[in-house]
Amino acid sequence: MVYQNGTWKKINQTLPPSFTEVHSAIPAFIGKTVNYPEGKALVPVKISSMLEYETLFGTFKPYNYRIKLKQDPATNKFEIMELGVDEDAEKQIMYYALDLYFKNGGGPCYIVPVPNLEDRNNLDIIRESDAYIKALAAISKIDEVTLLVSPDAVYLTSGYYDVYQEALAQCHSLKDRFAIFDVITTDQIQRSATNFRNGLVGDMKYGAAYMPYLNSNLSYGYNENQVTVIFEGVNNRGRIRNQISSETNSTSLNLLKNSNPETYNFIKTELTKHNVILPPSAAIAGIYAQVDRDRGVWKAPANVAIKGIVGPTQELSQSEQEFLNVDASSGKSINPIKSLPGKGTLVWGARTLAGNDHEWRYISTRRLANLIEESAYKSTSFAVLEPNDSSTWLKAEALIDKYLLGLWRQGALAGSKPEQAYFVKVGLGKTMTSNDILQGKMIVEIGIATVRPAEFIIIRFEHNME
Repeated sequence: MVYQNGTWKKINQTLPPSFTEVHSAIPAFIGKTVNYPEGKALVPVKISSMLEYETLFGTFKPYNYRIKLKQDPATNKFEIMELGVDEDAEKQIMYYALDLYFKNGGGPCYIVPVPNLEDRNNLDIIRESDAYIKALAAISKIDEVTLLVSPDAVYLTSGYYDVYQEALAQCHSLKDRFAIFDVITTDQIQRSATNFRNGLVGDMKYGAAYMPYLNSNLSYGYNENQVTVIFEGVNNRGRIRNQISSETNSTSLNLLKNSNPETYNFIKTELTKHNVILPPSAAIAGIYAQVDRDRGVWKAPANVAIKGIVGPTQELSQSEQEFLNVDASSGKSINPIKSLPGKGTLVWGARTLAGNDHEWRYISTRRLANLIEESAYKSTSFAVLEPNDSSTWLKAEALIDKYLLGLWRQGALAGSKPEQAYFVKVGLGKTMTSNDILQGKMIVEIGIATVRPAEFIIIRFEHNME
């Protein structure tokens, strides 16, 4: 309603287009789960909590312990001689990885379960890594995803680099997501890093890598009836005669609960000390989400303590840290995780794998550019099928300009004045030729000066107006 000539008159009014910023940290986790919803693998499912994960995908693969006990002759008390390793259970880590993700500030995410061996045969998947690549193809159709994470890819017997290269290719193609990688870590830090750098190719500015692994404060889950307890060198045999097999000198943990609670409780306590070792990518994804939420995507996700862990599996020397940070030949920077006295275990690097690229060497720069481009592209979609003329261009330019001004005021962009922080161009003779307009293209060019680099970074996208 407007007041004209002494009366109120109703007028037709169209609301101006609004700018909607997309989410910056919605990870897709690809890996093995105990169950799949409705029995279907390779189907992305969105969850928001650990409870949802447990309901849909199950919990842990039970650890089949074979514990050897030795009795102290002086005290008749037992000590553990050997804690058998269950390699299958140690490789199925999605449940534990998601727990670490949520503890570090993670929010809504997608889970893409890869099929087990039996289902892989039904899906004509020969190599295990092909299942991960098919999962990547499935998640490429989910527009909301902005991060790609595969915590258990480090346990692939082959095709590890193929999976990561496919992730980088997807990020480069869609330009709306970023990949977080784990480096297969052995006792030799520099050799592990060199192998990773030699094995990985692709558009490095769309990914970041981290090492070493983490000692979490989680313990492996198990079923007591599947825990085998073997007694060796037992004195006072009659004390446990009814609990053990005379042939194997063994029993299961659940049978000790009532008959020998002291030994039962001793074993239970010792098993809590067997910490789950995890690649860092899931925790890092949680930190990305936390930093984005608390500070903004332009803040480097570094110098942040990792929660839910005891510490890194290996302490890095200064020379090893420098070796990871910069590689003069390949430029493939690897972000170290380091334990610092009084501060805990911190993410001690903020570089993409394009460490020698002055524009895209920092994670925050790449992800901020992704956010701006995707948000601007979607918010200017109102222009599709509108006249490709100065009126439409002006609306699109004003909409993006207002958004970038808000980012500058929040400290996301460098410069003491808006014109020093960003620019937006769209129009004939600026970003388009007459031929572009005849082809139905509206091309928008955005330049941003991020907080770290001094130069402008150019973002360019186009709408097909027809």
